[in-house]
Amino acid sequence: MRAVWSYWSKPYLESKGRTWPSPMHHWLAWGLSLRLARRHYPETMLVTDRAGKELLADCLGLPFTLVSTELDSLRHADPGWWALGKLIAYSMQEQPFVHLDADVFLWKPLPPGVVSAPVFAQCPEEHSARDSSCAPRQVERAFQQCELPLPAEWEWARSRSLAIYREANCGIMGGNRTDFIRYYANLARDLVLSPAHAEAWARFDNKDGFNMVAEQFLLSACVDFHRSDPESPFRGIFMRYLFSSAGEAVDQEAAARAGFTHLWGDAKRDRAIARRLEQRTQDEDIHFYRHCLHLSQNRNLLAAIGA
Repeated sequence: MRAVWSYWSKPYLESKGRTWPSPMHHWLAWGLSLRLARRHYPETMLVTDRAGKELLADCLGLPFTLVSTELDSLRHADPGWWALGKLIAYSMQEQPFVHLDADVFLWKPLPPGVVSAPVFAQCPEEHSARDSSCAPRQVERAFQQCELPLPAEWEWARSRSLAIYREANCGIMGGNRTDFIRYYANLARDLVLSPAHAEAWARFDNKDGFNMVAEQFLLSACVDFHRSDPESPFRGIFMRYLFSSAGEAVDQEAAARAGFTHLWGDAKRDRAIARRLEQRTQDEDIHFYRHCLHLSQNRNLLAAIGA
């Protein structure tokens, strides 16, 4: 199984999404995430753009097996859609893979029952359709006002319940049915990028929460729809999870048993966690830590990366 990461530099440079307290901590996280995952999955891939390659592969010297600059294709895209880099990375895979966010650390290999699945993700999430300001119903309203259709998978999933909607948390995401994953990823990418949808998306100044809807809600919807559609080429598809719920995923004992850490949400801004990241990197690879420390003191480099 190949371990895959994606880094679209444009959202990071424009401070979209949740970030670390300093560039150095961002670099340390990348180094530790790669170092740990390589122990279990020696073949690694970075999907990025030229600026990302210059930073992660050339400047930091992170030893990915493969580096693609396919995300240069997003040079004109709205950086508010920070999940686009992940969707493109998913769509590129032609062999079993696991995509990891750069704030995910695999202390142990993923369980065989997870990595053998057609599709897998970190955990299921369930949300109230009325509590969220970035829920599917807001998208539906905007598309309806513009007289635009939404994917059949979306419509089917929402017809089952208007009160709640489910997402698949993609801190990790991958599987063996790469044909299905490509289908889903291209569907999500087209939903966001199609010129025909520009008028609908223009109604939202802040795209942040809609990234999870496009990536995680649509993934769950696609699996559920195609599993039961008698005419689908993906009939019978299913998804497994590393954790049974979001609550279990954030439970320290459950995470320790799984050998899995995901610093999702605002955890990356916690100074105590940042200090633990520094110490762990020093323990794992003191040379990389010193390299990052030296680079963090280079004002020209910091200016070049927009820090």
